[in-house]
Amino acid sequence: MVSEINGKLFAEMIIQGAQNLSNHADLVDSLNVYPVPDGDTGTNMNLTMTSGREAVEQNLSQHIGELGKTFSKGLLMGARGNSGVILSQIFRGFCKQLEDLEVINAQQLADSFQAGVDTAYKAILKPVEGTILTVARDAGAAAQAKVTETTDCIELLSFIVAEAEKSLENTPNLLPVLKEVGVVDSGGKGLVLVYEGFLSALKGETIDAQVTKLDKDTLVNEAHDFHGVINTEDIEFGYCTEMMVRFGKDKKAFDEQQFRNDMSAFGDSLLVINDDEIVKVHVHTEKPGDVFNYGQQYGELIKLKVENMREQHREVVKKEESNSSNNTASHEVETAVITISMGDGISELFKSMGATHVISGGQTMNPSTEDIVKVIEQSKCKRAIILPNNKNIMMASEQAASIVDAEAVVVPSKSIPQGIAALFNYDEADSLSDNKARMNETLSVVSSGAITYAVRDTKIDGIEIKKDEFMGLIEDKIVTSNPVLIDAAQSLLETMIAEDSEIVTLIVGAEANQSETEAIVSWVEANYEDVELDVHQGDQPVYPYLFSVE
Repeated sequence: MVSEINGKLFAEMIIQGAQNLSNHADLVDSLNVYPVPDGDTGTNMNLTMTSGREAVEQNLSQHIGELGKTFSKGLLMGARGNSGVILSQIFRGFCKQLEDLEVINAQQLADSFQAGVDTAYKAILKPVEGTILTVARDAGAAAQAKVTETTDCIELLSFIVAEAEKSLENTPNLLPVLKEVGVVDSGGKGLVLVYEGFLSALKGETIDAQVTKLDKDTLVNEAHDFHGVINTEDIEFGYCTEMMVRFGKDKKAFDEQQFRNDMSAFGDSLLVINDDEIVKVHVHTEKPGDVFNYGQQYGELIKLKVENMREQHREVVKKEESNSSNNTASHEVETAVITISMGDGISELFKSMGATHVISGGQTMNPSTEDIVKVIEQSKCKRAIILPNNKNIMMASEQAASIVDAEAVVVPSKSIPQGIAALFNYDEADSLSDNKARMNETLSVVSSGAITYAVRDTKIDGIEIKKDEFMGLIEDKIVTSNPVLIDAAQSLLETMIAEDSEIVTLIVGAEANQSETEAIVSWVEANYEDVELDVHQGDQPVYPYLFSVE
């Protein structure tokens, strides 16, 4: 029984909650409902929670209120994507409830769960049920109901976790798209994982790290300068190798210490986790095949994974060097016009149109609140306009605007084409309010489309989608799917272009090829003679083509 939680135990709850989420971030990523390569809910929640955890680990205070402030600030500055921002808001309210307390009892713990719900719902303009918010709300209600029956924090939190899991399982009944695709809400799953970690800490259990990965934060955080620390050729063991072995009765008997000793000869960064039925291994080696052959002595290989870390490092270096060349964070201005960009060509286009600062990011790579805040602060501006250009960066942008000293506004652009159209209507001579009003108005007259590819078979809004087919999206709604890219693009444009359309803008991605681009251009010119066609090389990843119609 735990009737009272002190600062040390509270810190351990945060650490174990973060670790549990980190261990299952890939699972949370896989639950995204649309079959496009934006599976980043788990990644964003993990990076957000890790930021809070790291802040707490650096705070030596034993006062729960002080630790809560540190945790909340760490979450706030590390928040990425909508899921990360909502998570930060839940725990902002949670910790605010505890700010004057050195230790807490079951009633105070229950009240903190409810306070987190209240804060999160207030922070969201249009709360959607069947999401992380619903899971948080049901968990908060469970806390209030159960605390009337017990003073044991373990019993209370066990009930909260059980009810949160029930709420998660019910999310498809509240959000039709989840039921249509056959998944529970990804953000809700992430929250349950955090709560499960809290409970493990209260029980005195430790959740071990299961996987060592190249942190996605290295792609967007300037604090990590990998190419300045290590050269690709200096990587001694180049393959991050993972395997899971199910023990066989007629195979070699498993001795954990002997297994570890033998595996250590294959390389470094060794991690071995086992139970009575399986062993899971992570090791950096030069000979993955030898690792797998060794594993087969003990049983059946049921999960294998090999990543070329040298190639990963080359990509990180390339991204860092690209970010460095595009970095204008130190550029000081009176009014900062900050835009989020994906692709070197798009970044150059934004700069040519008057953007003073460009942050690399976008789908699958959301900049955090802190990333945006740093740019504003380093620019030493008095005023700032933020163009997120992605709905998943909207909340981080709004949060950044609310905490900086400069007068800052967000123009709620949800796509690169919307950002371009809004920036086209920016006038340096006008006031911040006039620019915001005019740029906002522009958003309503721009239709944004994109071509990307499906990562799995599914059916959404009556459209049958097969893995690796090309999909056409208008805003974030899938309107067509076709195994041939050009056919998908033509079908999308037929839906987007209306009788009164005047301008079609085509932004060419890094994965597009010249013959397909020329075919699309020729088709538009032949079928829409009265429409002006504007083509730009954007070099954006993920999307071979972006379109806007005005």
